Amino acid sequence: MTEFRDALGNITQINDKLERIVSLSPSVTETLFEYGLGKKIVGVSAFCKRPAETDNIRKVGSYGTARIEVLDEIKPDIVMMMSGYAEPLYKKIRERYNTFLFKLPTTVFGILELIKEVGIVTSSQDKARELEYAMLQGLKKVRKYSMKGYLEIDLGGPVTFGSQSYITDSLTLFGLTLPFEMRQHEWMVPNDQEIVEFDPDILIYEGKMYRGSNKEEVQKAFTDRGYGNSSFMRNKNIFVTPGKLDFFAHHGPSFFREVIPWLRNTLDSVSL
Repeated sequence: MTEFRDALGNITQINDKLERIVSLSPSVTETLFEYGLGKKIVGVSAFCKRPAETDNIRKVGSYGTARIEVLDEIKPDIVMMMSGYAEPLYKKIRERYNTFLFKLPTTVFGILELIKEVGIVTSSQDKARELEYAMLQGLKKVRKYSMKGYLEIDLGGPVTFGSQSYITDSLTLFGLTLPFEMRQHEWMVPNDQEIVEFDPDILIYEGKMYRGSNKEEVQKAFTDRGYGNSSFMRNKNIFVTPGKLDFFAHHGPSFFREVIPWLRNTLDSVSL
């Protein structure tokens, strides 16, 4: 048994060998599978979709809710969660179960720190070091571009990001200038007028999870919102993230394997 201090400063005693893990964080779940702990996971969030094997694991909640009666039934050794939106739920679950809260990353290197911390907490330090090294190799794909960009995600409504988000950090690493990169927020509801005045060269759009989107839908939606004369519309520089799962909104190992290469290839294709 080892003591760990979590994102809120609370001390949690965790078995050195975990047998029954519940993860309510998609990024933590993906990382646990990377460490060969998939068979130890007895419950996940409804939003845990990476890897595909998570479909066969019992769903015990979502980002901000959990079925306590299911937790009572499966009796986890540990419940793993992410700081931010889920903190009220964390405090509720912690009254009944051993619970550990990881810090939501605010930078790309914060994602690496999360990956490493999951390894430390689960006594998988050796595998964590190997994975960290592999993820660092993905950052070799980063190069600088000089253009103005805007990224928006449908999280039940339009959302964009400020200086406290790893998403902003990833885009600025590639040299993009963003309309809200200096705002002291993690996320915010976009102000269309400010963005029109900023006049981005490119638009990156991520559709709602499980639904996705396509370029034609996005072009129509942004035309209706008053972006018809924006540079990204005139030059047809509208890029929709692939698939129906969260993409930039997911901060697990696949951020380095999928998002970073996609962003590099996308920016390489931009015509200004």
